This record gives sequence, C-alpha cells and structure tokens, in this order.
Amino acid sequence: MKVILIAHTPTPEQTIASAAKLCYSASNIEDLRESVTPEKAAAFVQMLADFGHESPIEHVSFTFGIEGVSRALLAQITRHRIASFSVQSQRYVPLTNCFSYVLPPEIEAIPEAYEEYQKAMEEDQKHYENLTNILKAKHVKTLLAEGMDEKAANRAAEKMAIEDARFVLPNACETKIMLTMNARSLQHFFELRCCNRAQWEIRAVADEMLKCCLKVAPDLFKKAGPPCAKGACREGKMTCGKAAEMRKKYEAMREQANG
Repeated sequence: MKVILIAHTPTPEQTIASAAKLCYSASNIEDLRESVTPEKAAAFVQMLADFGHESPIEHVSFTFGIEGVSRALLAQITRHRIASFSVQSQRYVPLTNCFSYVLPPEIEAIPEAYEEYQKAMEEDQKHYENLTNILKAKHVKTLLAEGMDEKAANRAAEKMAIEDARFVLPNACETKIMLTMNARSLQHFFELRCCNRAQWEIRAVADEMLKCCLKVAPDLFKKAGPPCAKGACREGKMTCGKAAEMRKKYEAMREQANG
C-alpha cells in the first residue's frame, strides 16, 4: 500500500482563518488575507475547533494518490459522499498475465490459509483469461463480419471482452485511486476510519492520509483521528477498550509529523 499527498490548497490554515474572519470584517479580502500571519492562522484555527465552527475548513482540500489497495477497500471508501474519486478501470485496463492482489495479514499468518488463498487467486486469473479469450474471439468474428479491419477489430474486441470477464475478479484485486476531500470531510473520515474498530485496510489508509495532512497543516489536524484520541470513545458497548493505547498512538503520530 502506498499513500501520497499529490496536492492541497496552498497555505490551508491561513485560507481557513481568512474565510472565518471575513464573516465579521469590513476589510477587503486581499487586505484581510495579508493580515493573517501563520501564527495568527494557527490560533484562529484552534479557536474554530474549540467553538465547533467547522464550515470555514471546507474551503481547503487535499488530493491523495492511493495504490496497492483492494477493490474491497474501494467499496468502503466511496461511501464517503463528499469527496471526488478517480479509480483505475477494470473495464479498460486488462489484467492478464497475473493481476496483483492484496493479502490480508490474518491469512498470511496461517500457512494453510495462505496456500488456499493463493490457489483461489490463481484460479480467478485462469478463469479471467479464459473468459477474455473466449469473448474476444466471438467479438472479433462479429466485428470483422461488420467490415472492421483486423487491427481495429482486435483492439475493440479486447475491451468488449474484459468488460464482462472482470466479473470473476475478486475483491482482493488491487486498484489505484485518486481521492480529493475538503478538510471538514477529511476530519469526519479520520474519526470513522482511524477507529480501532474500522476494517484493517481502510484504517491503514486513513492513518497514512492523516500523516500526510499533519505535515502540511499540523494545527488544522491537531485533533484529528478517532474520537478516543481526544476524548471519550463513542462506540458504547462495541468499544475496543484500548483508548489509552490509541491516544498514545496518535500523540506519537503528531509528534513525528512535527519533528
């Protein structure tokens, strides 16, 4: 798995502070922004967090590149509606000659389970390739009969074939994602997905995204993470019971980012 911060709003904390001050100032926007120093911005962002005034932080956004994750993760992460996603297409990208897949740690830890998992991946690959070949042959024949030249027919037939062959590919199949969220949506995302009860893969992705954010906007994301990292656990009877451990984990993450 690899997570990188591709782009973000320049000087995010100053942008947020300027947006918040604009609501109560008669100054023009340029003068207002110039008056917000990094030190003042940090204090203002902290004040907004204390007040629970979250709308100004929607003015900044962060774009991430995520690789080496499963289609199972894709199904979870796209539930976060206030975000933009671009995903590697199985409809247009052929996965012949051994597709890459994500290996769950619990399966890897048990030799018998690991062997069974590898067999399943190999069988899926064979079925995918066999279906692709069968469908492609049928489509080529049809396209040639319709008057298309051989090169174009082969190219079009492959796309048509993998569109249906992909249905046998597993949730484990690797994909690539570009993801953009505004800071308010990100903070909500971190509350849910950094929680110890979140599924292991999306929790790992969320942690890496948070590390990226802390490097460029430490004050904005100072309290980001699961609820127990800054207060009480919200899981009730479903709590993992590891609040103290989680607080230490996210304190260390913030210190490492600032160091």
